[in-house]
Amino acid sequence: MPRKRTRIISLAACGVLLLSGALHAQPEGSGLEPVQAPPPIPGLQSGNTLEPEVTITHSKKKVFQEYRINGRLYAVKIIPKDGAPYYFIDLDGDGTLETREYFLLPVNQWVLFSW
Repeated sequence: MPRKRTRIISLAACGVLLLSGALHAQPEGSGLEPVQAPPPIPGLQSGNTLEPEVTITHSKKKVFQEYRINGRLYAVKIIPKDGAPYYFIDLDGDGTLETREYFLLPVNQWVLFSW
């Protein structure tokens, strides 16, 4: 019975401390003005895409997947019939596709602004 009473007292004390902190956290008349709502997000215009364009080409021994954003080729995935897939990727945007042995894909990169 004494343990139960101790638990009840400690829970009550924690509740009082939490409530007293909440009362002081929101002072009245803080002088803050309400923030305006952000403007609505404009819709997509025709011709704009959010996802890369993927062109898949099949041959007898390989499957080629070409990835493009805004019509610019940035990666090619080659899937041979016998073997592991490998990639050619334009890492620096110069139009030349690079490859590396034991290559790990880079972090996704999105175009945020273009003009």
